Amino acid sequence: MATTGTMHLQRISASLAVLLALFSLLNSAKCDEQVPLILWTSEGVSTSTQAPPAAGHIVEQQQLSSYLEKALNEGAKNVVLFLQDKMSIEDFTMYGGAFGNKQDSVYPNLEVALMSSSSRLVLPAVSWPASNAVIGQLQDQLETSPLYMDPETLSQLRLNASSSALLVFRLPYGIGADLMSAKEILSGNDEVIGQVMSIMKSQSVPYTAIYTALRPSREAASLSMEAGQGGGRSLLQYRGGYRDRERERERQRKVKERPGVYGPVEFKEGDETCILLWAKSLSVKILRSGTWEDHDLTPSTFGEGVSPKLHGSSCDKTKARLVLNYENVLGHRSFKLMFAMSQRHYKVSARRWFTLDAVELEYDGTKATFNGSRHIYAPAEYSYRCESVTNFRWPLLTPRTSKDPSNQWRVSFEDFQIQGFNVSSSEFSYASDCAGFFSPGIWMGLITSLLMVLVLTYGLHMIMQLRTMDRFDDPKGPAISVPQTE
Repeated sequence: MATTGTMHLQRISASLAVLLALFSLLNSAKCDEQVPLILWTSEGVSTSTQAPPAAGHIVEQQQLSSYLEKALNEGAKNVVLFLQDKMSIEDFTMYGGAFGNKQDSVYPNLEVALMSSSSRLVLPAVSWPASNAVIGQLQDQLETSPLYMDPETLSQLRLNASSSALLVFRLPYGIGADLMSAKEILSGNDEVIGQVMSIMKSQSVPYTAIYTALRPSREAASLSMEAGQGGGRSLLQYRGGYRDRERERERQRKVKERPGVYGPVEFKEGDETCILLWAKSLSVKILRSGTWEDHDLTPSTFGEGVSPKLHGSSCDKTKARLVLNYENVLGHRSFKLMFAMSQRHYKVSARRWFTLDAVELEYDGTKATFNGSRHIYAPAEYSYRCESVTNFRWPLLTPRTSKDPSNQWRVSFEDFQIQGFNVSSSEFSYASDCAGFFSPGIWMGLITSLLMVLVLTYGLHMIMQLRTMDRFDDPKGPAISVPQTE
């Protein structure tokens, strides 16, 4: 009887199991601060089954680390990480054919991969700070650096089953209000998953695959308010038209006319400017003996008559690197602040994007690295601007690993703007801003207006319910007699 029950469970579609697990948390857990994580192994690789958490339980970073450690210790050492910008439970329920409409599902390749896997794990609710640290955890456990790839590059790579490899595939997410755009992008992401699975199968290399995201796609109002001060939102306008360029040039002209405002740092390759950097403030802090010691780099970087040393900088069509060299910073004779950028074409969005891959601090032979590619990105023909770029308050920069020296540093860039590609006339292109859609002031105005509308509606409703008497008593005449039959 037990054997019959086991065979019956094996017939259940893996996709149905995923959706059931996700549905079980819809009413018991908040989905605005968690992201799902799905783990499976390739055909022929079997590990001991890990019990998923109880419904309503949120997996934090320490528990997630134990799940990953157990899976990697018993499974394949080649890890394929599909890291989507945003994802929430609703993405599966809305676009996964959850209500019997399998022809409308955007996850056919993911379902096939799960059905063919003998070992899989579904974590419906993982705190998004924990999902942000997945790369670092995998890097520590595999003792190898991540390789950011696309299917075309993977097809040219030859993997070895005896050595560890961490292959990261970044997947976008629709940022528009049109639901069809999000559905199309998720369908394109599923095609990328299918291509990667086919390439891995053709190479006959066992692997462990993980599908998760950096942040939830269904954000609460509180997250939107925080994003307004340090979030990662790109303003996608039509491709830099004449009006945009003129508006940006006018803004920069007014900025230059202000007293005490300085120009940006320029790096030129030959006679052409290829990198621009501007900030109201650049500062760094280091933790020593339990206290933070800070140093302001702004006077040594910007201002009239200031010429920062840029040796070590370079740029081409796909890579750009800006190196700012300093002396005697926080007791270090040699100190470098480096910005590493890259650009590439994404088929799903059908356009080129540039990312700030890393911000590095190099001092006396030691290097501290912050990862910025998760949040700092913009269309390749735009510049990137943000009011605040830090690694400690609404962080857009994160340490590369938990053991990296960057954990002892704090960096803060105020009113930050950078462009490493398609620079024209030594001026910034139209800026893709990181500001959120709704600021705290806008939310306060909307809520106040809503309360006033509700009060006015209630008052009108009460006035409409008033009824006047149809008979009146005359004190000088006989009393009105109302028959009981009326």
